[in-house]
Amino acid sequence: MQLRHLPSLRTAGAASRARTADDDGRGHDPRVFAVQRAGALAVAAVILVFGLLGFAGGLDFFSTDGQPILGMSSNGLLSTVSVLTAGVLVLAALRSPRTASTLMIVVGIAFLLAGLGSLAVLRTDANLLAFEIENVIFSEVTGLVLLLLGAYGRVSGNLPADSPYARPRMADDDGPESVPSTPAEFAAERAMREAEVAVVNHTATADQLRRVEAMARVHTRGDRRRVWMQFD
Repeated sequence: MQLRHLPSLRTAGAASRARTADDDGRGHDPRVFAVQRAGALAVAAVILVFGLLGFAGGLDFFSTDGQPILGMSSNGLLSTVSVLTAGVLVLAALRSPRTASTLMIVVGIAFLLAGLGSLAVLRTDANLLAFEIENVIFSEVTGLVLLLLGAYGRVSGNLPADSPYARPRMADDDGPESVPSTPAEFAAERAMREAEVAVVNHTATADQLRRVEAMARVHTRGDRRRVWMQFD
């Protein structure tokens, strides 16, 4: 018996794994969503462990001195905030990667601001979260990580076409070809507009009706102009 090699099946399988479709039916690279969802869960796990260890240590809720937890200072209030933040990140990741991305950006900014703001109240009675310099460093690093993960594949001046956050391509957006460049094309554009107005007003000639009906079979402006000019 001769075994036949089926590379096409393997190739098709790889292609199906490499691209998925979003709610609008557009194909996109699933790695963007995977990174955002996994990132939210990973950061949530670290924050959750820190908060739970604080609860296990029976820390005073509003103590401004704090107790050492994982090389940082903590009290009951900071432990509560940590657990709630972790829970929100987990819920966002389970809801959808887009929600996780948005929330990570928001929480990342909050971490950065909290770290900077705590510098002004270290070792004072206003230090309600019992922050030390180690907490400030952790807050700034975590905030940057959350911002990078939340913005991954989303915030860019030139998103690739397969990014799930890329703007859907409009029907008339077919590049340079959508813009007329010759006298004949400019004349065709004017005639096309006149014909479309005439069709709407029920005053179109038989030739205008024939051309507009033919243009309706294509989608981009450049293709409609080419169809129009084929009748000349």
